[in-house]
Amino acid sequence: MSPTVSHIDIHGFWLCVEDREYFLPYSDYPWFKEAKVKEILNVGLLHGSHLYWPELDVDLEIDSLDNPQTYPLKYK
Repeated sequence: MSPTVSHIDIHGFWLCVEDREYFLPYSDYPWFKEAKVKEILNVGLLHGSHLYWPELDVDLEIDSLDNPQTYPLKYK
């Protein structure tokens, strides 16, 4: 099943991957803050665990969304 963006607002967006839903706040994922809606919506899933936004050149492991405490580095 492909990931889908279910809602976008001024604070971030909700991403559905299989049976899980994640909120990605712009404060933690600033690459998306100035992105166009169509760029955020264009997300793919590679190898079952790797999210990729080709137009933004952004990629995230699903594990980093499930276990953010194990990925302490933040974009500044």
